[in-house]
Order: sequence, then structure tokens, then C-alpha cells
Amino acid sequence: MTSSATGWPDSPLDAVDTAFADLTCDPDPLFLDLDSFVGQLGDDTGLPRGVMALPALREWLLEHPRAYRVRDVVWRELILRARLDGPAWVIAAVALAMPALRRYAGRLHTGWAGDAYDLDAEILTGFLTALRDRVDLARPAPYAALCMAAWRAGHELRQRAGVEAVPVDDLDHVTGPRTPRRPYGHPDLLVRRAVEVGIVDECDEQPYIDLRLGRRAIEPIAARLGVEVDTLRRRVERIDVRIAEALAAGLLTEVISSRVQEDLAAAAERRQHIRAARGTGPRPAAARVRLAAA
Repeated sequence: MTSSATGWPDSPLDAVDTAFADLTCDPDPLFLDLDSFVGQLGDDTGLPRGVMALPALREWLLEHPRAYRVRDVVWRELILRARLDGPAWVIAAVALAMPALRRYAGRLHTGWAGDAYDLDAEILTGFLTALRDRVDLARPAPYAALCMAAWRAGHELRQRAGVEAVPVDDLDHVTGPRTPRRPYGHPDLLVRRAVEVGIVDECDEQPYIDLRLGRRAIEPIAARLGVEVDTLRRRVERIDVRIAEALAAGLLTEVISSRVQEDLAAAAERRQHIRAARGTGPRPAAARVRLAAA
């Protein structure tokens, strides 16, 4: 392991290991209370009880590669903490996946002519992107999804490095019409149009864009809004249906009549009344978000 002038490792993966060592040493090491998983797993998994330091938990998972249910539950908790509880848990999640990340790096380094640290950084970036936003905790095998994202990022870097750029014609010399048609091919403008006509509530515009267009993780957004993950997930799914029906009816691309505008406004008002009756309005953002059922 090489170090820079500041004493910090040059390798991104080594840097994570160094930070993880600092986070898991006395006087205040990171740990998980494994008793909190008993309700989801039962008592017959072989998982130790009580508080376990994260390095020991990593070793246990490595020694039990077929403990799939335990791995899923542990990694859902790690991903949720990484998204909601700060950078320390991001480092912890990467460190627990480090054996797999180093294995991928070793394979991808074979025949790689570039800087090895660049490839390591790309693998790490792919993992972090999936950790922050891409992995859906409602789906099975979240750890496998993280690892696949890391491998794919490194592999794509190798592929890009081996492909030459293909020149294209200057856009100034492209003939034919260049004026865009509504809704201009930009989904965010389409969502804005849906808000303007009352198909999407204004308070849902940014969360919907973040989730559907930005592909952001749902847990931090639900926490910010003060709603349960399941509640927000269902709300977004209903918006999907309304937008699809509006597109089919031409409501987002054509001029709509005053009668249709009145109907849409009435529907929006009904939604607000339903939310108020259900008590699904904003609550303090500090409230803990419950995981969506797998």
C-alpha cells in the first residue's frame, strides 16, 4: 500500500479500509445490534445475538456465504443507514463489501494498461452511486445489486478505454427542421405541464422528478417529506398512472377545454382532502423511515 505525502493511501480502496479502521476502533466504534433482526429472521439463522462490531460482522458474512436471508436483512439496514445517517455509514457499507470489490478489481486489472487506481476509483464510484440512489430496498438481494453496479462501472471503463472516438458531422451543417415539438422531449417539462394542468400536485413535482427522472433513493426523500416509504411509493405509482392516461388523452401535448380543466382541478382538490383525512401531510423530517416490505 502506497501513501501520499499526507500519509493517506493513494488507492481509493485502501483509503476506505483506513477510514473504516478509524471508525471501528475505540472509544466509539460502529456496530449493529443483531437482536433487532430477530423479528425478521427468527432464531434459527445461526446469526449471533447482541451487539456486534462491523469487522466481526463482515467476517461472519464471509464465513456464511449461503446465509442469504441474513445478508439481505443486514444489507438493507446498512444501505438505509448510509442513506440517512451520514458518511460514517457510507464508509462502513463500502468496507463490508471490500472483499468483493477487491476481487473485482483484481480481475479487471488483468490486461489493463491504464492507471490501476483509476480503475479502482471507477469501481468504487459505481458502488457508491448504487448505494446512494440506485438500489431499491423493496427488491431482493440488495448486496448483489451493489456488487453488480461496482463490477459494471469498472468493466465499462475498460470498454471505453478500448474504443476510439467516432467523429460526427457539425450540428451547424445538419439540414432539416430543428425546432422541437411539445413536450420537447424533456420529461421534466412534461412533469411541469402535468403540474400546471392539475394532474400532478405541486408538492409532488420535485419528489416525482427526483425518483422517476433522477433515479434517486426513495428513503431520504420520504424522510425529508415526513412520510412513510410505502406511502410515497404508492403516491408516485398513482402519478405514473395519471400521467400515462393524460398522455394517451393528449392532455399534456394539446390545448385542453375549460371543462376538462375544471374536472382536473376538482380531482386535485379531492386528492388534497383525502390526504388531509388520512393524515399523510408533512411530519417532522427527523422521523425514522420504516423500510418498505421486501
